[in-house]
Amino acid sequence: MREFSWPARVYWEDTDGGAIVYYANYLRYLERARTEWLRALGHSQHELAREPGILFTVVSVQVDYRAPARLDDELDISCTPQAEGPASLRFRQKIHRRAGSQLLVEAQVRVACVDARTLRPKRLPGFIVQAITGES
Repeated sequence: MREFSWPARVYWEDTDGGAIVYYANYLRYLERARTEWLRALGHSQHELAREPGILFTVVSVQVDYRAPARLDDELDISCTPQAEGPASLRFRQKIHRRAGSQLLVEAQVRVACVDARTLRPKRLPGFIVQAITGES
């Protein structure tokens, strides 16, 4: 699948005392971009929890901080998913400052698909496999 991109703006609540994004808040931006990727495929996390009864849980995160985002910056948060086995995905994600396209953050996020009731691994739904591979 091609890269998905979602725009965001840095608000006061995202920053520390110096009007710079607090490092842990980048994880929120990354999460929101993955959620919007699902929405772009026509599905919400709430809907998927009900039917077919799946949740996505973060298994691992590797984040490299390249430069700080600041109050009022406009950002582009991207995610490029790839299947990693029958029940997990790896997202390559980046955050750029829109003005000048400066790379701020690079991340690798591994997400497992689990049964909403038992929390045991469950196969990725067909629509995700199709979106990633182009296969039916």
